[in-house]
Amino acid sequence: MAEKLRLNRFLAECGLGARRKVERLIDEGRVAVNGIVVKEYGYRVDPEVDIVTVDGKVVEIQPKVYMVFNKPKNVLTTMRDERGRTTIYDVLPIKDVRVFPVGRLDRASRGLLLLTNDGELAYRLLHPKYHVPKRYIVTVEGAPSEEKLNKLRRGIYLYPEGKTLPCEIRVIDKKKWHTKLEVILKEGRKRQIRRMFKKIGHPVKDLVRVAVGPITLKGLPEGHFRYLTEEEVELLKRMVKLGSGKGSEK
Repeated sequence: MAEKLRLNRFLAECGLGARRKVERLIDEGRVAVNGIVVKEYGYRVDPEVDIVTVDGKVVEIQPKVYMVFNKPKNVLTTMRDERGRTTIYDVLPIKDVRVFPVGRLDRASRGLLLLTNDGELAYRLLHPKYHVPKRYIVTVEGAPSEEKLNKLRRGIYLYPEGKTLPCEIRVIDKKKWHTKLEVILKEGRKRQIRRMFKKIGHPVKDLVRVAVGPITLKGLPEGHFRYLTEEEVELLKRMVKLGSGKGSEK
């Protein structure tokens, strides 16, 4: 008999999203086990025996897929958009594998985006307690003073979430009208960098995420993707204390 899994973990293993997303599905009464709606995250499921449905459709654990995508501007970090705008699903060359983005880059931002159907890994990569560094190259309007940058380095209050975690900021190039910086965050609030710099009076003109943990954009042109190597998957899992994995599967 297979190991029984908590319902939230089972749904994440089915590639339906990271833990918070699948728990919303449970809360909304959209998940049933053997025909009965279940609203307990910890309800135990036997993958070999129980029939689990979401919105009436049977879901099953999928082989794990790990990808990195170099997102261009004007592409939404979502799999579909009701307004018909271009999404990552539209530009990714694979359509037969269900993956979801680990975190987001807003429409105007570019750069590294991880995609997977490994819900537990995605959850941990996004959780601030694991301190996974995310590195950005950011161009802002004007020339922010060291005093202002130090406020961001120490942490700044953003409504309604509260104070940001300390971060690293290094000036790469400073001109009268704009400044290029390297920013390293260990959390990922919605539009965080744009909100931080807007608050100190220096709006972001360009934002590129160039690394998440050990994964970088090296050799990956904009608009292209590749599968992570087994070594890269192991490094990510080690960072978030997830144990040994089996690598990427195409």
